Amino acid sequence: MAEGFCELLRRAVAVEPDRVFARTSEASLTLAALDAGSDALAQALRARGLARGDRVAAVLPNALDSLVLAYAMAKAGLVWVPLNPALVGDGLRHILALTQPRLIVAEGHASLDELFAEAPASRFDEAPPEPAEDFAICTTSGTTGPPKGVRVSHRMLRLAGEGVMRVADARDGDVFFMWEPLHHIGGAQMLVAPLLKRVVLHLVPRFSASAFWGQVIAAGATHIHYLGGILQILLKQDPAPQERAHRVRIAWGGGCPAELWPQVQARFGVTLRECYGMTEASSFSSFNADGVPGSVGRAMPWFELSIQDAEGRVLPPGARGEIVVHAREPLALTQGYLDNPEATARALRDGALHTGDSGSLDAAGNLFFHGRMTDSVRVRGENVSAWEVEAVAAQHPAVADCAMIGVAAEIGEQEIKLFLQPREGAVLDLAEVSAWLTPRLARYQRPRYLAVVPSFPRTPSQRIQKFALPRGVEGCFDTQG
Repeated sequence: MAEGFCELLRRAVAVEPDRVFARTSEASLTLAALDAGSDALAQALRARGLARGDRVAAVLPNALDSLVLAYAMAKAGLVWVPLNPALVGDGLRHILALTQPRLIVAEGHASLDELFAEAPASRFDEAPPEPAEDFAICTTSGTTGPPKGVRVSHRMLRLAGEGVMRVADARDGDVFFMWEPLHHIGGAQMLVAPLLKRVVLHLVPRFSASAFWGQVIAAGATHIHYLGGILQILLKQDPAPQERAHRVRIAWGGGCPAELWPQVQARFGVTLRECYGMTEASSFSSFNADGVPGSVGRAMPWFELSIQDAEGRVLPPGARGEIVVHAREPLALTQGYLDNPEATARALRDGALHTGDSGSLDAAGNLFFHGRMTDSVRVRGENVSAWEVEAVAAQHPAVADCAMIGVAAEIGEQEIKLFLQPREGAVLDLAEVSAWLTPRLARYQRPRYLAVVPSFPRTPSQRIQKFALPRGVEGCFDTQG
């Protein structure tokens, strides 16, 4: 029978109350402490008049008390609205206006310390929420426009945790190094992991490229998680003995181009386990257990995958089209975007999620990701995937990161504008970069305009917010000039 995840905590604490659920460099949290603390906080939230289904917007830093509050909200059937502590201004106003929370837990509002002070030390005996009830409203990355609110049910978070176990090939005794923030699905999904295997979460406040391997070694970590450009950022660091002096067995995540696989595995001495997914589909849709280079693997047991054209026809192996995720289990997919029926209708059709991502399947059912369909540029009759161009440009030795967008062409459809962030201490010669790219890209993939930026605006998962990048070409290096 399908169930959520609160039941897992009750069962685990009855058997191993003193087992460590999570830790930081200063303290640890046992199953018993997590259970008792979340019981007390759940009652404190009830005492404030919050009823099942009410929304609570909360800034939860990567800290042990944050885990306790997350479980308190889950037990009380409250719907968590994760807030990025860096959000200000219009971005913050958009999320609060969309979600309409009854309570905000953050500095300057109700704080965790205040809630703990109000919490009685007694058991919370309400029945756990139903699997289909909302656990969280997770906002999309907002790389190309305003974020949408994805409804994430208790069952979805349970399946996200199950997905972690499969992608990471987790074993009892493993230590997961957790840098990703709880307000991103990549962090939230870890809430369940120690209840599915006897693993420990080791929390650090944030990702730091310079401190990364030292922190990993100190944690005794066996697993590191990556997505976006994390591996590329680590590869750009100067080699150091620490990057091979760790216990890490597996690096798991998504977004590593095929050509970087051998570099990552050889330099850092880890095995890569690549996956693909979206918040809307319980975080994970597929994972690569066979080591097929460049593939994001085969479907999770609760999904099937197909590649479809614009008319919804299923395409044969090798053909590129939209990745469509079909649910074997109905609760594996989101029930929609909060108060956005138009976006929900576009994405969810006939029990399947139309991802908006470009992909292909090989004859063995391995999925290959080719970028966002909306993150492409039409150049002289050809669709150019930003993901593919960026994967090449990021390999330039002086480039720390890059982003491609489309800009208006003088004649025809669009031209490519490529933004380049130099490595620390490096100076980019844009004529040299253009010459370096020429043999590595097809003619229609080569950028017309190049621009240097000191840094990029980013989402919590380190993805570049392309909507914030300037579309003008004044002052750019024109490769045709």
